[in-house]
Amino acid sequence: MDTKGTDEVEKLKSKFMSAWHNVKYSWALKTKTAFSRNSPVFLLGKCYHFKSVDDESPTENCTAEALDHEVITGNVDGFRRDFTSRVWLTYREEIPALPGSTLTSDCGWGCTLRTGQMILAQALLLHILGRDWTWSEALTLESLDTETWTSSAARRLVATLEASLPGDRAHVTQTLCPAQGGAEEADSYLKEAYHRTIVSWFGDGPTAHLGIYRLVQLGMTSGKQAGDWYGPAVVAHILKKAVGEATDPMLKSICVYVAQDCTVYSADVIDSHSGQTGRHSDPQGLNTGAAPDGRAVIILIPVRLGGEKINPEYLSFVKSILSLDYCIGIIGGKPKQAYYFVGFQDDSLIYMDPHYCQSFVDVSTSDFPLQSYHCPSPKKMTFNKMDPSCTIGFYSKNVEHYERINTELSKILQTSSKEKYPAFTFMKGHGKDYELSVPAEEREWPFIRDTRKAGASSDDFVLL
Repeated sequence: MDTKGTDEVEKLKSKFMSAWHNVKYSWALKTKTAFSRNSPVFLLGKCYHFKSVDDESPTENCTAEALDHEVITGNVDGFRRDFTSRVWLTYREEIPALPGSTLTSDCGWGCTLRTGQMILAQALLLHILGRDWTWSEALTLESLDTETWTSSAARRLVATLEASLPGDRAHVTQTLCPAQGGAEEADSYLKEAYHRTIVSWFGDGPTAHLGIYRLVQLGMTSGKQAGDWYGPAVVAHILKKAVGEATDPMLKSICVYVAQDCTVYSADVIDSHSGQTGRHSDPQGLNTGAAPDGRAVIILIPVRLGGEKINPEYLSFVKSILSLDYCIGIIGGKPKQAYYFVGFQDDSLIYMDPHYCQSFVDVSTSDFPLQSYHCPSPKKMTFNKMDPSCTIGFYSKNVEHYERINTELSKILQTSSKEKYPAFTFMKGHGKDYELSVPAEEREWPFIRDTRKAGASSDDFVLL
């Protein structure tokens, strides 16, 4: 048997599939995004304005590309820098075969896992670097909207198949040695080192603590397989397991709490804060975010904002929570198409899209390219297209911070919902005090009671 010929055929097949994935999953980022120059833009608790110098028309819009133009003033660069600094996790191909399968890509099925990774990455950025941190090279990335998307699929296929090796990825080399100078340069170097460390946790190889390989492996314990579609609540529980079992010392200073039945039990969150593992000892002196006497907590709340379709009454509620500085976003999207929602303008949600196929990056190298983990092109979607099933995330630094979160969110839940039932509730005590029929850790699938339906009984559940 001609093994050399067989290898060449397999390589050709691999290149063809790679090209096909790039064609199929690049159209998601094709269209330009319009932003109003006259309405504020909110991004994970920060507010930005795109007011034009001499614009008298209240209806004129600007696209993401136009944010570079001199006629736009305000803190436009601030928004671009902030958005692009968020960690972007997308479909990947040519990755190591996922556990229990021969799949070497999550294209077409792993989008909710990717949005879960993004919400977790945002929590870790808050925890380790703080909300004001931005990537020093954020404004150097070219907008994906400026690429030539009009080239035919055939041209893309031919170009890829003709290449003997994958194309070199142009990137800016990250300097690993701190610049000679004062404390500011040293602090900047340390933050970039932590930034790179956070991204490496989401690598696509078997050793990455929070990578797709590990998430699929954990999903198998609940009956999910590589290639299956994951709902936002299932992903929340997988993230909890992944963080809880991570061995990196820095990840020991944070944990994940997943709300049950749309209820946050305060005593359970406080117990999570007061875990045995304390603050990570940082010999370099950078604040890792946790309180000295306990862990930080990522609060994930699976909810359903309506029945078959999103209830428009929840718009004000969603906008309110995305305006909070401790909100880490929402795992949601359209039916069977997950997005990571990070902000809004008027009645449209701003999101990061995982439906973009990129090549495997070996994050074990000290200078792996960071560009493919940051997106320069924000996207928008009208609220009424949102799928009602979603998972909302918050970052709680310590017990005192949680008390603030509890108080503020309770007010928002009370005032923003025009319906009888809020999106979720806070309760004193532990979940076990309310005699939940099955302990949270023993539930194979996350269910919530659909109490919003008239006459609903305790047997009425909705699978998220």
